[in-house]
Amino acid sequence: MSKRKEAGASGASGASGAKLTHVDTKGRIRMVDVGAKPITDREAVARGVISMSAAARTLIRAGAVKKGDPLQAARLAGIMAAKKTSELIPLCHPLIITHVSVELTPTRTGYAIEARVRTAGQTGVEMEALTAVSVAALTLYDMVKAVDKAMEISEVHLVEKRGGRSGHYLRITNHKVRITKRK
Repeated sequence: MSKRKEAGASGASGASGAKLTHVDTKGRIRMVDVGAKPITDREAVARGVISMSAAARTLIRAGAVKKGDPLQAARLAGIMAAKKTSELIPLCHPLIITHVSVELTPTRTGYAIEARVRTAGQTGVEMEALTAVSVAALTLYDMVKAVDKAMEISEVHLVEKRGGRSGHYLRITNHKVRITKRK
């Protein structure tokens, strides 16, 4: 996370003054050295939604999906994905994750998905939470695609992060954020 701000970054040195930490002075991508950073408790929460047909929702809620329980499969896939994030996203550091939860809540049009990830480490777990939500949604899609190929995964976003140099981030509403810097 280093010197990066959560909101308003654009380009290598955006209008907000934030700089991308994964780009060196020659414009090449690199992995950030977090070795000198202190170990702190960190947590991130991400959310997303999957919309589907009434037929797909009915099938899931009746427990009649041929492949098995899609909600349990999606929850487990999300947890596994959080643990494998550094293998999927090239510049993510491998982390010792101390907690992952993935919850799928029925909505009028499908399911809301929320992932919460914690670690005690030198870098944050935002990408792990976002990956957990994304893979849970993809797994749910895979489990019921025979009934509804028009399902839509959307609104995957970071809701909150705590810990680290950049402090606390809380998304209030769409595109409005509150950042509290650590002192």
